[in-house]
This record gives sequence, C-alpha cells and structure tokens, in this order.
Amino acid sequence: MTTSKPLTPQLPLVMVDAMALGKVAVLFGGTSAERDISIMSGQGVLAALQSVGVDAYLFDPSEHPLEQLQVAKFTRCFIALHGRGGEDGRLQAQLEQLGLPYTGSGVKASSQAMDKNITKLLWKDLGIPTPNWQLVNNATACVQAFDQLGTAMIVKPSREGSSIGLTKVTQREQCEAAYWAAAKHDPDVLCEAFVAGEETTCPVIELNGKPMALPVIRIAAPEGNYDYQNKYFKNDTVYQCPSELPVEEETAIQSIAVSAFKALGCRGWARVDVMIDQSTRQPYALEINTAPGMTSHSLVPMSAKAAGWSYAQLCMYLLSIAGLDSNTKDTNAPVI
Repeated sequence: MTTSKPLTPQLPLVMVDAMALGKVAVLFGGTSAERDISIMSGQGVLAALQSVGVDAYLFDPSEHPLEQLQVAKFTRCFIALHGRGGEDGRLQAQLEQLGLPYTGSGVKASSQAMDKNITKLLWKDLGIPTPNWQLVNNATACVQAFDQLGTAMIVKPSREGSSIGLTKVTQREQCEAAYWAAAKHDPDVLCEAFVAGEETTCPVIELNGKPMALPVIRIAAPEGNYDYQNKYFKNDTVYQCPSELPVEEETAIQSIAVSAFKALGCRGWARVDVMIDQSTRQPYALEINTAPGMTSHSLVPMSAKAAGWSYAQLCMYLLSIAGLDSNTKDTNAPVI
C-alpha cells in the first residue's frame, strides 16, 4: 500500500456579492434534541455572514411561524437547524411553499438522509459499503439483533444525530437498557454491527453542480468514545486534517462519500461519517448529515480550511448556491 500523503484538494477562489444575496435568515434553534448545538451553529454562521457584509438575521422557527419570513421580506435562508424538524424534509417543504431558497438538500433527500435505516437500504442497494444492521421496535428484538449480528453493536435512534441516545453494546445484558435509551428519542431503533477501527468523516460540497469530496478528517476521541460531550464541549478529541492516511484509503473514503451523497440525491453540502475496519482496512459509510454542525468544534469548516476556505467563505458560498427543488440553480450563484 502506498503510504505517501494524498494531495489535499484545494477549493477555488469564489467571489460572492454580499448585496446580491439580499436579506438572509439564519434558521437556528428549533425543537429537536439538537437545539443547543443548533443555537451554537446559528450564532457562528450569523457572525461570519455579518462580518463580510451580508444582511443576515437569526430566526428561530420554534418562536416564530415561518410565514413571517415572507412578511419580513427575507430572500433566502441558511439552515443551521439540526435534527428532526430542521433537516428531515419538513422545514424544506415549508420553505418550498414559501418560495424561499435554502441551503442544503431538498425535501426528499433530507427526509431519506435523516432516516438511517432508509439511508442504509439505499446505500446497500447501490453497493456502497455500510455495516450490517437491523431495525427493531422492542427490547426483545434488540437482544435478538445482538445474537444475529454476532458482534458488538451500536444501538441508536434511527432519526437522531449528534450521538444522542447512542449506546455501544458488548454484552447481551446491556441490550434492554440500550434499546430504551434510544427508544425515548425514536420508536425505530437501529442496531448496527460495531466496526472496530479508525473513525473518519468526509465533507462533500457541490461546485458547479458536481459533488466534490473535501479532505478527510481522522478523529481520535478519548477511549474511542466520540459522544455528544466529546463532539461539542470538550477539547480532548484529536482531529487530523489532512488525515495522514495512506493515499488509497483517503481516496476510497472520498469516493464513498461522493457516492453516498449522490445516492440520496443530496445537493449543496453534506458530511459522511466513515469507519475504517482495523483488520481489513475496509471503509464503511455509517450515516450522512445534510445540515452539518457549524460550531467551533465542527468538522466541515475544519476540512474546508484545509482546502483553502475560511469559515466565512464557506458560509458565503453555501448561501450563494441556496436553491429550491423546483429551481435548484440560483441565478446569483457564482460560476467557478
């Protein structure tokens, strides 16, 4: 295997006219279990946009009806909402009705990507490697899944993010508690074969309508536990970007990320989480996030920085390619 470092893809210089973007609503907060993270993302995006002259304002859909966006004459939206009600297609459908272009994927892609079971079914059908899994709706079925998968497993809500409700199960006796920890967030619980190895993530961004993989980030969390606290509130997790993986592995992960993005019909941007099996070195796609975090600990800005874009440049570009299902090409989008 070649051990030379892969060339880090460089993002092109893109000039975006802040005035042409009009009045921008940064949608944040919401009512999901990820509300606190969304607030941090929204505040970061707002500060970045305002720093480069965009007429941007925070807007919390849990406090104001979306129809007020029209009343207040907003012209486009940056979605910094995470979880259900923000990235599961429902918000996108409402913005479609209002005719307000928004960042990220459309209604169908957002809905499919939010549901880990549907995502994995689509990936498996297209030959995209993903760990074996079972969908369960009771504790007994969770125990049976552990027996049938024949390995340690990850038990998590099918439609949540940020590792909320997630448990690693290594013993049969842990299954019931793990099921209920997930089920309090979602009646559909995913039992997924645990992949021992290296944790990575790979952002994908559209340039001229074509998905491009950004540099892979290798994640080393304390004791291998990349949980909610280690993701957002602690500084013990080590992030390597560039990843320093062998060139073949970085390229394989980037290829999987782009294929995963295209399989769901995503647009704009997303982030694909990938595990590398420590014995076979096979990468496996775990899930895809169509409204990735934009906090100080977030991964897409980290990868974009390695590829040459600042946080503000990333926000500006994503906003400039905001679109609708009915018309995904924005006339104000930059041509690269």
